[in-house]
Amino acid sequence: MFTGIVEEIGEVVSLTAKGDSAVLRVRVGRVGQDVTHGASIAVNGVCLTVVGQTGGRPDAAAELDFDVMAETLARSVIGSLAAGERVNLERAARVDSRLDGHIVQGHVDGTGVLLARTPGDEWDAVRFGLPDGLARYVAEKGSIAVDGVSLTVTAVGDDWFEVGLIPETLRATVLGAKAVGDAVNLEVDVLAKYTERLLGFSSATKSE
Repeated sequence: MFTGIVEEIGEVVSLTAKGDSAVLRVRVGRVGQDVTHGASIAVNGVCLTVVGQTGGRPDAAAELDFDVMAETLARSVIGSLAAGERVNLERAARVDSRLDGHIVQGHVDGTGVLLARTPGDEWDAVRFGLPDGLARYVAEKGSIAVDGVSLTVTAVGDDWFEVGLIPETLRATVLGAKAVGDAVNLEVDVLAKYTERLLGFSSATKSE
């Protein structure tokens, strides 16, 4: 589980295809200092498992390898990453720490496209497109993870939503450099999905 509070920005070293899967290698900083084989890291909001590591000394950056399965390549923009691209990184949440964002599983529900960006004095208003089937889970003042960043929805339509990016988010995440037309990973609030599922069972029971 994650919180959607990005710890640092990493750099893609390579994405190597292996049949219908791939191996992603990312250069990291402090995120690699205490990572072990099998650890979970959110890469642009996608929960991936560390399967290899080089470096990681206090005076050197580490490179982490992740297996990326076909389902992840199909549902996220991980498959379009190229060497040199920057990615948001977050280690799994600790049970003894504050939950500063919201509950983020790292299970991407789909991808969206940045539709418009309006700079303000201290923050940017950004509109993203919503793919079919996800709009019903997004509510004004609710939470959504965009490339793994926990954000509050400021407005929502049938096929779009807007968020406000504060200076810290612009500085500390890759969202600060996203341009119109760029694709992003989206994860809606898991509570909304479970609520829909429970209501579906309740309706089915009443109709029997």
